[in-house]
Amino acid sequence: MDDFAGRSGAVLVTGGSGGIGAAICRMFAERGSDVMFTYRANLDAARTLEEEIAAQGRRVASVAVDLADEEAAAAVVATTVETFGGIHTLVHAAGPHVTQVHLSRVEPAAYRAQIEGEAVAFFNVLQPTLVHLRATRGSIVAVTTAATRRYPVRDGLSSGTKGAVEAVVRAVAAEEGRFGVRANCVGPGMLTDGMAARLMASGDLDEAALEVTMRNIPLRTFGDAVDIAEAVCFLASDRADFISGQMLDVDGGYGI
Repeated sequence: MDDFAGRSGAVLVTGGSGGIGAAICRMFAERGSDVMFTYRANLDAARTLEEEIAAQGRRVASVAVDLADEEAAAAVVATTVETFGGIHTLVHAAGPHVTQVHLSRVEPAAYRAQIEGEAVAFFNVLQPTLVHLRATRGSIVAVTTAATRRYPVRDGLSSGTKGAVEAVVRAVAAEEGRFGVRANCVGPGMLTDGMAARLMASGDLDEAALEVTMRNIPLRTFGDAVDIAEAVCFLASDRADFISGQMLDVDGGYGI
């Protein structure tokens, strides 16, 4: 597929060094797009990803940034436009690690930090990108969570804050459609990559919890980062040119 070969500018992917973000970056490059991605601190992963994308013959750059910093987020957008001549797609795949804990045990300060790391960070990069997406009649895809549709106990820090991102995406779809800008979300279910993998490694999700989760998935399997990248690239492509303001859960049927 060469969905993005004729697009002006690059895709800007936040959280590109993570499992899901890296898969998204690779797939956009495979399908003809130059790539700018952000990362928080994992320089080694960022450099490795840059090398992989460059080997495909695509232009690529990355920047370390805390997107909760309004000025820093705006600078990333400006750098992307200066480097690549524009932005045809914004993919928001960044977000802080979320521990599994009952909301009764979450201190307000912790919830505030999560909101800043999720919803505020998204808006910080979204707002200055809009004018450039209007110019390219581009699109936005936010990677959120299937947990906003069917709530798994102890996941309130994730679903509560990512729900705010989803609300903003719907608002942007309504307001920016007249400029040809589309906005959608992809909701990952249980994966073998990304945050789910970290939760397994940390013990937040033990064998008993994984068994319960598997029983709640009609397909009786977990997904992976490539499943999410496929959904993101589809929604960003012209094949989805009449889809906006929607949420596509990639969860093996968990939300049924």
